[in-house]
Amino acid sequence: MADALITPQMQAVLARLESRDASERAHDVPRAERLRQIPRDVGRFLQALVLASRPRTIVEIGASGGYSTTWLASAALHVGARVATLEIDPVKVALASAAINDAGFASVATVVAGDAFAWLRARKEPIDFVFLDAEKEDYAAFLDLITPLLPAGGVLVADNLLSHPDDLAAFRQRALADPRLAGLVVPIGRGELVAVRLG
Repeated sequence: MADALITPQMQAVLARLESRDASERAHDVPRAERLRQIPRDVGRFLQALVLASRPRTIVEIGASGGYSTTWLASAALHVGARVATLEIDPVKVALASAAINDAGFASVATVVAGDAFAWLRARKEPIDFVFLDAEKEDYAAFLDLITPLLPAGGVLVADNLLSHPDDLAAFRQRALADPRLAGLVVPIGRGELVAVRLG
């Protein structure tokens, strides 16, 4: 089903971002400047999770160039959801906005420029689905803000649990021990923590 949702416009955007990501890694572009995007199989995984959970609201923390946003938006369009992707780097805000527009998903996805912590602290409405792919040292603090905003059945997905096991050990322990959440780490891509908010 995933292939049926990849339009020619979306495929062109994915290919463009994949090529840029590969080039940046090959040329040792500094970490803070690289796209640092998820691999394609994780994009398909996110898409499938959205199709299965059918959220109304999706929030991504860390847009980068808009690669994962594109996957989320493709599923959001199918289930009638909306995506807000939070990004503080102005260069990446522009890249993600272009990706969303070029892929044809501007009607369902919006890039929110600015500090994700401030945005989440000000948020009062629940968030049905959260994808966390930000600076690893911030994951635990984000968990404290995200969990109360998840309704029963709400989903949190966090990237890089296996690629950064030491950096994310405390986050992993807290998320999996939280009595409000039921979750596990899925060995796909760089390791995805998937947790569901209990009722």
